[in-house]
Amino acid sequence: MTTFIERAKSTCALGGAIVTVSALPKAIPIVHGSGGCATMLSGTYNSASGYKGSGYCSGHMTPTSNVVERDIVFGGEERLEEQIANTIKIIDGDLYFVVSGCQVEIIGDDIIGVARRFKNGVAPVLAANTPGFLGNGFKGYEAVLSTLASEFVEPKAVKDEKAVTILGIMPGQDVFYRGNIRGIKRLLKRLGLKVNTFFGDGETIENIKNYGDAALTIVFSDKYGIDTARVFEEKHDIPYITADLPIGETRTDAFLHKIGERLGIDPAAIKALIAEEKRYYYSYIERFLDIYGDIDLQRYAIVSADINYAFSLTSYLADDLGWVPHLVVINEDLDDLNKKKYELKFDKLGSETKPKVIFEQHAGQLLNHIRQSWKYNSNDKYYDALSPAFLVGSSLEASTAQKIGAAFLPVSFPVTNRAVLDRGYTGYRGGLTLAEDLISALVSNR
Repeated sequence: MTTFIERAKSTCALGGAIVTVSALPKAIPIVHGSGGCATMLSGTYNSASGYKGSGYCSGHMTPTSNVVERDIVFGGEERLEEQIANTIKIIDGDLYFVVSGCQVEIIGDDIIGVARRFKNGVAPVLAANTPGFLGNGFKGYEAVLSTLASEFVEPKAVKDEKAVTILGIMPGQDVFYRGNIRGIKRLLKRLGLKVNTFFGDGETIENIKNYGDAALTIVFSDKYGIDTARVFEEKHDIPYITADLPIGETRTDAFLHKIGERLGIDPAAIKALIAEEKRYYYSYIERFLDIYGDIDLQRYAIVSADINYAFSLTSYLADDLGWVPHLVVINEDLDDLNKKKYELKFDKLGSETKPKVIFEQHAGQLLNHIRQSWKYNSNDKYYDALSPAFLVGSSLEASTAQKIGAAFLPVSFPVTNRAVLDRGYTGYRGGLTLAEDLISALVSNR
């Protein structure tokens, strides 16, 4: 049987590394690889992440060694050294970060050794091995942040008990990463916490250097960001926890209670914050209950997303909107133990109906899974159709939604049919934004 990836929902590791470095404040990615890699991979995230743009120095501006046949035969380290020197001379950056493609990794170029030749330069130069064959884009994200945690962040003997570091939300791969980080940061700051983010608004490279002061790392993923969190734990003595992405009331309530318990925050302060946020939340939710009830906006919910979004989106649709969770397709490859652990999350849903959960890397197989999940219409007189339905996924699922007659909203990467600037879905206010987007999709043709 031939194994292949059909309509993959991520680039390779190098793509993830490029977009991660590009999202760091005034950081310059330097790609050691063939000329096409930097442009194509940067372009993928720039356009397929809600047209987020290229940032300070990425996209078509990304410096690259542009290795050719001669470099592959005789080695490309000399070419890389020349490229680093010229990049530092021409481009003003606070951090230069070398990432590598498949070709130079296969021939064994020592990019880390070359980067260290610039140790005493005007700005730090780091490097991480990020060949495409390492894995998906999240692997590149991990490689970059793990290198920062290990080689750049300064150890702090004294910890700030009110400081936390956020991981697991990858730029580009999470189309709403800036808005999502901002929503989380806002809530944590209201609890009196100092929030360290790599990609938040107003961050600097100098700030990142001091992230060894945190008392806790919060990883918003069951899979990605954990390697970096372990580096912070081993080198900086900072423990970590994982948390579901807090989208809407139910998941945000759970998140705030978890953080309060972990950091010893006064339960009264958690309760007061939740009460205040809910007053705001429901002052808006109650306004659309008329249209929700008048035209019956309850739907069967189908979710197709990565591991970071799948459960949180389903929980929001089922527990907050009261939709019926029918099918969740998670576009990830996990071992059997971690699959089982993730599936158990769905037992926490308040809905009496629990969705069928499937792990499927091939995005193009979604239609088959939907058809297999519901009795086929054999011209029955009183056929109970999977309708009305709503599909939340990526732009790749638009045609599937059309084929089954479902309304549709792209949330998970890739998103090419809507523009995203500072939108985010985390927290109570993010839940309002998501409700607005979902209901807009339902009433847009009225």
